[in-house]
Amino acid sequence: MIERKTMGRASPILLILLAIGFSFATYNLLTTIIHYRSAGKLVDDYSGGIFLSDPIVEMPKNVRRPKNSKSLFHVALTATDAPYSKWQCRIMYYWYKKRKHMPGSEMGGFTRILHSGKPDNLMDEIPTVIVDPLPAGLDRFGLGIIITESSNHTFLRGKGYIVLNRPWAFVQWLEKATIEEDYVLMAEPDHIFVNPLPNLAHGEFPAAFPFFYITPAQHGKIIRKFYPEEYGPVTNVDPIGNSPVIIKTVLLEKIAPTWMNISLRMKDDPETDKAFGWVLEMYAYAVASALHGVQHILRKDFMLQPPWDLDTANKFIIHYTYGCDYNLKGELTYGKFGEWRFDKRSYLRGPPPKNLSLPPPGVPESVVTLVKMVNEATANIPNWETQ
Repeated sequence: MIERKTMGRASPILLILLAIGFSFATYNLLTTIIHYRSAGKLVDDYSGGIFLSDPIVEMPKNVRRPKNSKSLFHVALTATDAPYSKWQCRIMYYWYKKRKHMPGSEMGGFTRILHSGKPDNLMDEIPTVIVDPLPAGLDRFGLGIIITESSNHTFLRGKGYIVLNRPWAFVQWLEKATIEEDYVLMAEPDHIFVNPLPNLAHGEFPAAFPFFYITPAQHGKIIRKFYPEEYGPVTNVDPIGNSPVIIKTVLLEKIAPTWMNISLRMKDDPETDKAFGWVLEMYAYAVASALHGVQHILRKDFMLQPPWDLDTANKFIIHYTYGCDYNLKGELTYGKFGEWRFDKRSYLRGPPPKNLSLPPPGVPESVVTLVKMVNEATANIPNWETQ
C-alpha cells in the first residue's frame, strides 16, 4: 500500500519530466532536419532508409519505407531510329524483361519514347510510343520551342541543340500517355539492369544518381541566371542529370515543360553554352527541379560506369558510356585504343557481333560483367545481326 501511494505521488512528476524531455527531443530533431535540409542533400543507404547529409557529415537515418510495400515505376527511355540507338535499346529491353519479375524489383511497364515521328522495325519487339521529332533544322539551324502551361507549343528562332530531343520527347509523351504507375524511371539506351531495381524514390523525393561533373555550386554565377536568389541557395540545385531518375509521375509532368524551356534559355546564352557544353541539358533538368522545389535523394549505388567503377556489387544499372580499353596484361589504356576494347561508339552503323571476346585476365569485374551481359542478350535476341 505504501508503495502504491508513493507511485501515485510520483506519477505526475514523472509525466511532467517526460513531457519536457519529449518536447526538447522533438525540438532538437526538427532543428536538425531543417538545418541539414538547407545545408545538404538527402542520401539513401543500401537498406532502404533515408538519412540527411551535408557534404561531409552523414546524419542518422530518420525515415524508412515499410519493408513489404511495393511502389511500381514505369521505365521510359527516349530513343532515335538510328541503328546505334536501336541495338542499345534491344539489349536494354532484354535485361529489363529478365530483371522485372525477380525478387526486389519494382519495375512496372516499359515504353520506348521514339522521337522520330514515324514507326521503325522494333515496334513489335519493344513497347513504343511515337512522338514528333524536333522541328526541321532544330538540331542544326537554330529553332527553339516555348512551352506554355496551357500546353501550346510555339516555335521561335533560337539556337539549336540535338539533346533537346529528350525533354521535348518527355513533354509530348506525358501529354499523350496513360501511365498506370505512380512513378517513372527516366532511362537511356546504354543502361543495363545488372540487378533487380527497386523504387529508390520516397514519396515526393525522387531518386537520382549524382554525377561528379555536375557541379552547380562551382557555377553559381551562371546558375543564378536561371535560378534567382529568391528561390534559395544554389546548393538547392542537385548535382544530377535527368537520367537515371525515379520520380513521381505528377512531379515529372510539372517539371518537364520547365526543363525544356530552361534548356533553350541555357543554349541561347553564350556563357552558359560554353560552360556546360554537352551536359547543358542535364544542368537544365537540375535547375528546373529546383525551381519546382523538388529535392532528389542522391544514390551512388543507382548506377556504375565502367571502366572507372570496378565492380557491380550492390549496384543496379551499368551505364556503358565510356570506352573500355586494356592491354593484354589487363591494364587500362583509357584514351588510347587498347589491344582489347569495348566501346559502344565502335558500332555506330550497326549492332556489335555476337560472342564478343572477353577481357584479358586482370580487367575489373564490372567490365567482364558488361561484356557477358551484352553477349547473353545478343545470343538470345532474335534476328540480332539483321536489324
